[in-house]
Amino acid sequence: MPHGSLSLPARLYLLSWDTTRLRVTGASQLPHLVRAGALTELAQRGLLTDEEGVVRVTDPDVRTGDTVLDGLLELIAESRPRKWKSWVTSRTGVTLDAVREQLVAEGYLGVGRKRVLGVFPSVDYTLERVPVVSALRTDARAALTGPEPVDEVGDRDAAVVALAVAAEVRTFSSSKERRAHKVRVDALTARSGAVAPALGKAIREMQAALAVAVTSVAVTSS
Repeated sequence: MPHGSLSLPARLYLLSWDTTRLRVTGASQLPHLVRAGALTELAQRGLLTDEEGVVRVTDPDVRTGDTVLDGLLELIAESRPRKWKSWVTSRTGVTLDAVREQLVAEGYLGVGRKRVLGVFPSVDYTLERVPVVSALRTDARAALTGPEPVDEVGDRDAAVVALAVAAEVRTFSSSKERRAHKVRVDALTARSGAVAPALGKAIREMQAALAVAVTSVAVTSS
């Protein structure tokens, strides 16, 4: 993908935008998706490791230079030990807010302020780089549908597909497409965690956590 400067959580956030209606979708599970993306990238970089299912920071002094990823590293280092599934759902607003601030600073999002019911302050985000996000989606969908062999897809690109499908991001793929490409999604999931066996296990756990989050939202909304 020609979007190397974008972190995995930033890509997943932008993929959740409907570029036709210019609004974000899946707002209820978006914090979990973005957090799973940040955890995955940190693990792929070797900055998080799995110790019997518990997430550990490999070196508390190392930083990535990315404010979103570094903020999560500090949060994990300073918190009690948790498993991957717990980190997908714990204090997710911290990471989501950091991603939005980063994308505003880089010009992907615009921001305005308003008052709900004329009283409560609220932030209103707008998508500013629609063609870039459309291109990002096109590239990610190419990784989902092929024809590029799975072993030639980058690990971060593979993780985009694995997590977006697990979270059922409607602006990325339909339920019919997810069923049709299940075998390839499974292969891309394995590809995204190919750096280490423990990473592959962690990504599958995060997929499961995202699936639970999506189901919970559906039940609550019904």
